[in-house]
Amino acid sequence: MDQKAEMLRNLPKVDECLLELSDFINQQGVPLRIAKKAVQTTIDRVRKGILAGGDITLPVDRSAWKSLFVDQIGQLQRSRFRRVINGTGVVIHTNLGRSLLSTAALEQLIAGAGYYSNLEFDLHSGKRGSRYALVEDIICDLAGAEAALVVNNNAAAVLIALDTIARGREVIVSRGELVEIGGSFRIPDVMAKSGAELVEVGATNRTHLYDYERAITERTGLLLRVHTSNFRMIGFTAAVPAQELVALGRTKGLPVMEDLGSGSLIDLERFGLPAEPTVQEVLAAGVDLVTFSGDKLLGGPQAGVIVGRKDLVDQIKRNPLNRALRIDKFTLASLEGTLRAYYDESLACKQIPTLRMIGESQSTIKKRASRLLRRIGKKSPDGCLFSLVPTVSRVGGGALPEYGLDSWAVQLQPVDVPVSTLERDFRRLQIPLIGRVEHDRFHIDMRTIQDSEIALLADQLVEYFSLVC
Repeated sequence: MDQKAEMLRNLPKVDECLLELSDFINQQGVPLRIAKKAVQTTIDRVRKGILAGGDITLPVDRSAWKSLFVDQIGQLQRSRFRRVINGTGVVIHTNLGRSLLSTAALEQLIAGAGYYSNLEFDLHSGKRGSRYALVEDIICDLAGAEAALVVNNNAAAVLIALDTIARGREVIVSRGELVEIGGSFRIPDVMAKSGAELVEVGATNRTHLYDYERAITERTGLLLRVHTSNFRMIGFTAAVPAQELVALGRTKGLPVMEDLGSGSLIDLERFGLPAEPTVQEVLAAGVDLVTFSGDKLLGGPQAGVIVGRKDLVDQIKRNPLNRALRIDKFTLASLEGTLRAYYDESLACKQIPTLRMIGESQSTIKKRASRLLRRIGKKSPDGCLFSLVPTVSRVGGGALPEYGLDSWAVQLQPVDVPVSTLERDFRRLQIPLIGRVEHDRFHIDMRTIQDSEIALLADQLVEYFSLVC
């Protein structure tokens, strides 16, 4: 008989396998649907291997099959949304969840998730309230704005603002500001979706006030500035300052809007970083509407914040799109917890993880790295050389792309396995470790490792090398 056919005939029946697993299923409380899917998936994987003509060896007995099924059950029951350890040194890592929330924000989030709340109930009047009122006055206090609105992300903030103010009208933008951010979000695309008509002015590297002035027609509805937070142009460049564009807008009776992207409420120069416009500065320059993200430099949950003139913000609130783009109670709760820290900027820099990591000194990071090395050294894992090396972190989140933060990393040089294998295996740890591979070495940048993760990280590394070496 053909060997392939014989192997296919020897594949076990699903019902028999489930019967064999019954004790495990009952003891572990495994849902029958999960157990059945695990058995079917495992058998189907082996069947496909046989049909493909691969070098497949069938499990030798029921115990071996059972081990495969149990492993598959574990994979199916593991949460898809998982915690990871960020050893990349990118503080606002878009792929790893962006900003970490502060303790205060987490406490607010837990309260909002685990208990009933006054989400849309006015405790003073006993009548229906507005969810936006829970954070609007705080945002206005901090930013110096007349009014504010929060939607589910900054792309939504730009979309609903354009749809409200400029649908069916022209919006003038400098060519040098037609940015694309992550997820292929482009200003021209969102403008087209909003129903506004894009009018490009100036050259890629230089735009002057007269470029805007010449482009204004009776169909113009808005002058738009877009802060180029995720790239820089250097050399022979020119851009129109906000004050000059605002003055032109006042003369022509046109509102001016600025999309800050990674908006900040504090001056980043205190960390030794290049100056970035703060929300307060842009509003003080007279800009009528400003949009920015809540989960980047602000250090809060994913959200898009709109601040500015009350009449314009009120129009945006009445837009039917607002219902589709509104934030939920979890965002509101954690955003309030984040914002309140900004009433004391020095406190915010300590309590908000994003600001703390950006501003952390090299000496503090080096001490953290040394603690990890000492903890690993006590257990002396074989198969890898550990060392402390200087490195450069990044702010991330599309902010300050050309500026690095001097940092320290724990460098791993594996002895018996390729560094590519190390990187892959670390992604499969119980709590995955994501780092950087540089010059055939694996780097764990300690800027983005939390103090509470040192023991866990050391134990995982020691256990890994004890198994592979």
